[in-house]
Amino acid sequence: MKIHEYQAKQILARYGVRIPRGDVADSPAAAREIAERLGSRVVVKAQIHAGGRGKGGGIKLAASPAEAEALAAGMIGMQLVTHQTGPEGKRVKRVLVEEALDIARELYLGLVIDRAREAVVVMASTEGGVEIEKVAAEKPALIFKEYVPAGTGLLAFQARKLAFKLGLEGEAFKQGVKFITSLYRAFEGTDASLAEINPLLVTKQGDVLALDAKMNFDDNALARRPDILALRDLDEESPLEVEAAKFNLNYIKLDGSVGCMVNGAGLAMATMDIIKYAGGMPANFLDVGGGVTEEAVTNAFKILVSDPDVKGALINIFGGIVRCDMIASGVVKAAKAMGTRIPVVIRLEGTNVDQGKAILRDSGLAFHAADGMKEAAEKIVALVK
Repeated sequence: MKIHEYQAKQILARYGVRIPRGDVADSPAAAREIAERLGSRVVVKAQIHAGGRGKGGGIKLAASPAEAEALAAGMIGMQLVTHQTGPEGKRVKRVLVEEALDIARELYLGLVIDRAREAVVVMASTEGGVEIEKVAAEKPALIFKEYVPAGTGLLAFQARKLAFKLGLEGEAFKQGVKFITSLYRAFEGTDASLAEINPLLVTKQGDVLALDAKMNFDDNALARRPDILALRDLDEESPLEVEAAKFNLNYIKLDGSVGCMVNGAGLAMATMDIIKYAGGMPANFLDVGGGVTEEAVTNAFKILVSDPDVKGALINIFGGIVRCDMIASGVVKAAKAMGTRIPVVIRLEGTNVDQGKAILRDSGLAFHAADGMKEAAEKIVALVK
């Protein structure tokens, strides 16, 4: 689960991470009031779940409260387009108004889980303000890593080592060590899957603060984190993904035109690969799971074909725990209810496969059958083209 920058900063501040003074506003008048309270130049920052806001016109400097009000008026309600939003952009509902600071250096600090090492890794770089992926590709030697021991947590010498690698000295060094330690405590204490400070700011006065902040959280831990779950902004998420979650379906929208419905994450990944191998592009990842019900299958198919980008659907089922006849019944029910007009290719194998094929054959609907994954992928790609 993702949250907004202002929410991430509120969380981090509770763990001792230093952030600029500021507050969130949902109206131009509120933005002016915050700027007047701060009593200096301010930065007005659009709040959406996407990076690249500055290049899209979503981060601007205001020299006065009146200018802050005018900038907020232009941002609130706009469709902000960045390289992460797609061409449709995202609607800005609120802005963060913060004090403007004297920048001496911009650094990078982030925590993620390294699944290969089964450990949290703290990454730091002197190349702040730049996407870490770009730094890794162009200047990998400038990314410094410390892997956190599972039994001890982040050790003091590791925080000092990273602060030293960042070139911090004197008071900035002390603040940097504390900052790194506090950020790790926040990461661990909230079941986060990502905590990223980019840029990590060193002011001309030697203060170390989080100029920007991004946090993601492990969905599987939200049941014990109601305070974190309460921060969820459904308007920032794909409506189809939100709908799928109601039925415990694993759905992620992609950019292609071939809709996929599969049982099992591994089979889903293989299905997407073979669609690309056949010359098509998958429009989604949709795993109905092994213990799926007919109702869930019906709703999964409805969600799949509700995407206007989907020009054809491939249903690829290997029945182990799940029965092929139940999958077939759910698909037929949904297709009849929706009057589906796009081509649908279905490949069934496993438990009750003959009964499932009979249900599809007797449905009166123009499904296209396939006996193997390769044939199924080639059929749906040809039909879509």
